[in-house]
Amino acid sequence: MDLYSHPLLKALAPVAEALGARLLLPSEVTEVDFPLFWEDELVGGLRRPDLHKALSHLLLMAEQEIGTSRENMTRLEKQQAVSLLNDWGAFTLRKSVEDVAEALGVSRFTIYNYLEHAESK
Repeated sequence: MDLYSHPLLKALAPVAEALGARLLLPSEVTEVDFPLFWEDELVGGLRRPDLHKALSHLLLMAEQEIGTSRENMTRLEKQQAVSLLNDWGAFTLRKSVEDVAEALGVSRFTIYNYLEHAESK
């Protein structure tokens, strides 16, 4: 069976990708996955993203949203990235301020300033 042969799975594919989740065939669904039913039939599942990779995924999403890589971001674009990451809950993850600072090539102090600026809007 092709993973995207069912219309529900085909419709959910972009959502799963945006969330960093993985769609599954019915035979792959385990008790920790989210089962997907269509008219009382299990047609697949959704595996939640691995939180160890969540920050990297969110950083890539911010790059896509802003339209440039981290290396090429201006100060304003870095502020936008931090604001997006904050909106998406990235800073609830342990050591995320340090990791984002390193990824954006700025200090932790700068990230805290960007967060303060984002929250004052």
